[in-house]
Amino acid sequence: MTVSIRPFDPLKDAELIHPWVTHPKAAFWMMQDATPQDVEREYTAITAHPHHDAFIGEVDGEPAFLMERYDPSELELVGLYEPQPGDVGMHFLVAPTDTPVHGFTRTVITAVMAELFADPATLRVVVEPDVSNKAVHTLNEAVGFVPEREIQKPEKKALLSFCTREQFQAAVGVAV
Repeated sequence: MTVSIRPFDPLKDAELIHPWVTHPKAAFWMMQDATPQDVEREYTAITAHPHHDAFIGEVDGEPAFLMERYDPSELELVGLYEPQPGDVGMHFLVAPTDTPVHGFTRTVITAVMAELFADPATLRVVVEPDVSNKAVHTLNEAVGFVPEREIQKPEKKALLSFCTREQFQAAVGVAV
């Protein structure tokens, strides 16, 4: 599988991801009732924000996942933990499919992490998935995340977890 990641284009990509973020398997994205216009508005705001970016990931040339990168000292986790220099927040969502491929989501999260650590300024990736999202906790641990504690965000109870470059490299056996 060849994975590539490109910047999100709200005018072109909002329509693409609308069925992804409103799919029942994307319930943790809390966009179940979003219209295509809501998705375009949300991602226009994200791509315009100085501390938040969105990307489309392609696998073998086909759009397959959504990735977000954010500065946790400015968004999402302000006041909920002590940020360190080099911290980068991350969200990812794999497009729904009727024909799942074994290991696909693990390939995606590995590519997302490699992309984040490709920036030498990234020293640690921070995630805050819903505490009940057991599937993503398992994936996160597979690429080196270590849960720290539960935190209460306005929209959910989250499991605050961290992954350093060294933890990622040890987990996946790849130098970044």
